[in-house]
This record gives sequence, C-alpha cells and structure tokens, in this order.
Amino acid sequence: MKLFALLVSHIIALVLGFGLGVYALPIIIAPEAPSVAEVQAQAVTAKYTGQFRRDLKDSDTLHWGEGTVSVGEKNIGLVGELAPGPDYKLYLSPEFVETEADFKRLRSGMVRVSDIKTFKNFMVDVPAGVDVESYNTVIIWCETFSQFITAAKYK
Repeated sequence: MKLFALLVSHIIALVLGFGLGVYALPIIIAPEAPSVAEVQAQAVTAKYTGQFRRDLKDSDTLHWGEGTVSVGEKNIGLVGELAPGPDYKLYLSPEFVETEADFKRLRSGMVRVSDIKTFKNFMVDVPAGVDVESYNTVIIWCETFSQFITAAKYK
C-alpha cells in the first residue's frame, strides 16, 4: 500500500510539474515586450485597428487576449495582453473566426504572419508579399496544442 501511495504521489507531482512547466516556460523565456509608447509609435502608420476581447466563443480562462491591435502594411502591433502560452502564431484571415473549429475550417485561406513571443504588447513585421488588404481579421493561435486564443476584426 505504501509503494502504491508513493507511486501515485510521484505521478501526480510529475503531471503537475509538466503542466506548470508548459505554462511557465514561455513566460520565463519570453523576450522583453515593447513598451506601450513603442507600439503606439508603430500604430501611427497603421491603417486599421481592432480589439481583442476576452468574451469570444472559444476564449476561456487560459486562452484569451485583450487590447487594441493596429494593422499596417508593414507592421502589426498590440497594446494589451495575451494569456501566456507556448508557440503562439499570428494569422491573418479573410473571415472573422472565434472558434477552434472555424479556424481549422478556414485555415487554408489564411496567412501565417509571425510568431508571438511576448504576452504584454507585441510588434511584428508583416512579411513581404502579404497584403493586409486581402484580409480582415488578426488571429492568435497556439500551434502546439491547436488552441484558439483570440481574434480581432480590423476591417
């Protein structure tokens, strides 16, 4: 019985440690986020803005974003926050989505713009050849766990 209790306690500790590591590691290794002033300076040249909101259908306690997204021809920035997590990617979509199922269904018509490595504010470059006019929504997606984080319609 004592051996069984030790085995169970070690398995629980291992599972909890792994879970905390998946959550904490991206926070620990995240680069320094740009300041609000830096993102706002980029936003001056942006043509569009949108809002990340916590109340989207597939957003929840662990998967959310909030703040103002600015979209320009050369840059996309956020003044706000994202729930911390691993392997976030920023996509542009021609259609607004707020669920994992819709993301997967429409993914072939989207373009992946950049990795997102900070959770409070970000600025990313739009790759050459990507026309933000061809899309209307910014989406944050967790690639590792195929998890919808948030989205903002910008036009």
